[in-house]
Amino acid sequence: MADKSQVRVRFAPSPTGDLHVGNIRTALFDWAYARHTNGKLIFRIEDTDRERVTDEYIQAAIDTLKWLGLNWDEGPEVGGEYGPYLQSQRLDIYAEWAQKFLDNGDAYHCYCSGEELEERRQLQMKNNQAPGYDGKCRDLSNTQIDEFKAAGRKAVIRMRMPQGETVFTDAIRGEVKFEHLYVPDFVLARADGSPLYTLAVAVDDVLMKITHVLRGEDLLSSTPRQIRVYQAMGVPESEYPIFAHLPFVMGQDNAKLSKRNGEVSIAWYREHGFLPEAICNYLALLGWSPGDDKENITMKELVELFTVERVNSSPARFDMKKLEAINGDKIRALTQSEFLQWALPFLTQAKVISGTTEEIDLVKAALPIIQERIVTLSEIPAMLNFLFVKQFAVDAQEQPKLLEVGAQEVLKVALARCSELTNWDHLSIEEVLRKALIVELGLKPRIAFSALRIAVTGSHISPPLFESMQLLGKERSLARISSAITS
Repeated sequence: MADKSQVRVRFAPSPTGDLHVGNIRTALFDWAYARHTNGKLIFRIEDTDRERVTDEYIQAAIDTLKWLGLNWDEGPEVGGEYGPYLQSQRLDIYAEWAQKFLDNGDAYHCYCSGEELEERRQLQMKNNQAPGYDGKCRDLSNTQIDEFKAAGRKAVIRMRMPQGETVFTDAIRGEVKFEHLYVPDFVLARADGSPLYTLAVAVDDVLMKITHVLRGEDLLSSTPRQIRVYQAMGVPESEYPIFAHLPFVMGQDNAKLSKRNGEVSIAWYREHGFLPEAICNYLALLGWSPGDDKENITMKELVELFTVERVNSSPARFDMKKLEAINGDKIRALTQSEFLQWALPFLTQAKVISGTTEEIDLVKAALPIIQERIVTLSEIPAMLNFLFVKQFAVDAQEQPKLLEVGAQEVLKVALARCSELTNWDHLSIEEVLRKALIVELGLKPRIAFSALRIAVTGSHISPPLFESMQLLGKERSLARISSAITS
């Protein structure tokens, strides 16, 4: 194992689908810790279950980390001296270690069938005993082994857990103790030779010289098993990696995250217009704090401030409203050039624009008036569609508002006064309309401009009215107002 002065952390997902909030929070903390300590982040893929972990999901995981800006120092597409970094390419390594454990007496073959194990588990529960493997095959004679083989039974490989307890110091939770009475002998490899998680993860951590393991609290109970594998590998206790188990992320209802309360894939947030830095900013706050009640942080600040000691052991609560607020702040902080680059894909995908130079010039002019008003990038197409739509029509649900008391008079007056304008800019438009509708007609602004906004943009939700009319142009603005007048 490496000298702990050179931090080596690993993010090791088993991508059976798109990466989710919990996965990425772990990856983010791994990345931030590696960067804060001038260490290295190792990206390792746990893909021994090839039926569930597909090449498509592996590539999606790689793309997601790249999009978020979480670069790695060793792993897929980067390489490194301790590769390969896909567990499916390391099966010979696991088989070799499993055999060593058998040869040294640390492990043994277990011939119990699934039905027998379940029957004994039910009996244990009936007798109020801790359920788990009872050691039936721990000390089989050669005769018994021959009988099992003759009967055609296949054997798994189990690790012997010694009597006693495992005690280790978790960097977040302090001293943690597991009585081995509740950690029965566990399976290292299936009957077909394929490794289980505990064998592969422990072997890889040792061979890849991992110094710190930051991972979810749900894996805390597997730690004594991993430590047992380290022992069987001959690793001195002083060279075990330091464990730091991150708190659970809960939904607003205090239940573990699910699709109902926020646990959707990072791909979903990407598609719905969340910026990668906003996602990272928010996820960093789930169980960690930069101090001073600071919530809006950059990736650079995260690297500067992140320490494991500031990670809280209490569950964190996912709050979509806070994520949206942070995303809105990040959007407002974008330069005009950056905002344009983020906006264009959403506009083209929604078929609001085709990408002509003329359209892009109009988008450039329009973006400043919506940057303060949106929370996600996915709102942009609906906000700007009125500028590009070929066959304009007022939204059917908004149509009745054009017929409310006073609305038609507002539209007629606005049409007349705007027709007289020679300078078609938002200041001139605002000046003439405020004078005509608020001063002369005595209307309140909300009533004065509501029908006009609907007539011009098609909806009561739109960018600022006068700037919208300027961008739309005099001819199209007047034509839409005229079209909204019924008589």
